[in-house]
Amino acid sequence: MSIPYRSLSIALAPAGTGLMQPGQGLPEHATPASPALDAMTDLTRTAAATVEPDASLHRAEEIMKLTKVRLLFVLDAERKLLGLITLNDIKGERPMRYQNDIGVSYGEIRVSDIMTPAGRLETLSLHDVQDARIGDIIQTLKRTGRQHALVLERVGKGAVIRGIFSATRISRQLGMPVETSGIAYTFAELESALTH
Repeated sequence: MSIPYRSLSIALAPAGTGLMQPGQGLPEHATPASPALDAMTDLTRTAAATVEPDASLHRAEEIMKLTKVRLLFVLDAERKLLGLITLNDIKGERPMRYQNDIGVSYGEIRVSDIMTPAGRLETLSLHDVQDARIGDIIQTLKRTGRQHALVLERVGKGAVIRGIFSATRISRQLGMPVETSGIAYTFAELESALTH
């Protein structure tokens, strides 16, 4: 038994046709009292910017410029999360310390040499974020002295990074600067600060 199909009409694309880009369409404007999810980049809707562990720091910075982000997830060939690297990591003390400790030039430093490994990533629970406001996220960023906060979702017996908060994005949404510089409170960061 044959099902009749029809041929659809074809037309030339009009001048100025654009290309649809993935995006979740976060609200342009928000207030500190707005739901926190209004400021979270949801990785189920927006692809995360990534870099390979053996990429140079120059390459990582180039990807950041092209993708207009300041944080890259470091993935191996099987797309397994190895860690992350931020613009602050690249422009901060880590490369200089690595150069001094190992005795290499800046051009020889790889992303994997200075990234924060996956096992040391601090995260917020998606469950907590769903009940939070943007002001709560700002306070969290200020307390930790960070520009970004990662959101973890439990799935089955594992977990995935579900979203990202960015102080820069929140600043744009609020129409005012969000200053997050402050004291970092993790033991590893305190230990590192005391030994260098």
